[in-house]
Amino acid sequence: MEYVEVARAESERGELVLRERREEGAPAVLELRANGVFVMDTLETSTEQALASAALALVDDPRAVVVGGLGLGFTMHEVLADRRVERCAVVEIEEVLVGWMRDGTVPHGPAMLADERATVVVADIALAMAEARPASYDLVLLDVDNGPGYLVHDVNARLYQDEFLRTVRAVLRPGGAIVVWSAAEAPDLGESLTRVFGAAEALPHEVRLQDRDEHYWLYVARVTSRA
Repeated sequence: MEYVEVARAESERGELVLRERREEGAPAVLELRANGVFVMDTLETSTEQALASAALALVDDPRAVVVGGLGLGFTMHEVLADRRVERCAVVEIEEVLVGWMRDGTVPHGPAMLADERATVVVADIALAMAEARPASYDLVLLDVDNGPGYLVHDVNARLYQDEFLRTVRAVLRPGGAIVVWSAAEAPDLGESLTRVFGAAEALPHEVRLQDRDEHYWLYVARVTSRA
């Protein structure tokens, strides 16, 4: 196995690195790492796609969708594959990652971002939600971390707590939902969602990765009224 660095950048949150994994007889795989920790790659995109498809199935009319976290674009891409979606706002805090997607450093990036329904906003998801108009979205997908137990940055812990979840509730329309992807059960998140939305579900979700079965969770809460 050979690793070739494609791009590297520093932000106030630390280091981002894009690198290729090369193995004889196999296509090169692009890998994203943050502060030395593996985030995602272009080989196994099942979890990102599963988050989007499962979330979209929970909402009758997901015309306007927010995706928290750009990554390598696969959650956004799956959202935009649903023709019910009229606009998809992707909120990504790392400006350089957005640049890599736009300028072709991530080869599939320009094609993904060419969809006229997609808008990428460089911002903290907490700030973006606080500034959004009330009742303006049908679905919010949180793909910033792999759940509250696997934070990319410690400050992200607030995204799974009551204050931020109340902000999300305010931007959702009646019938809308928030869906949070988690690599493990997160009962505290379920309790926070229940306090804010009145009810929540923890839906087990199995994904096949590299000939192994992985068990993930979708934490879901819906807006049934504006009360």
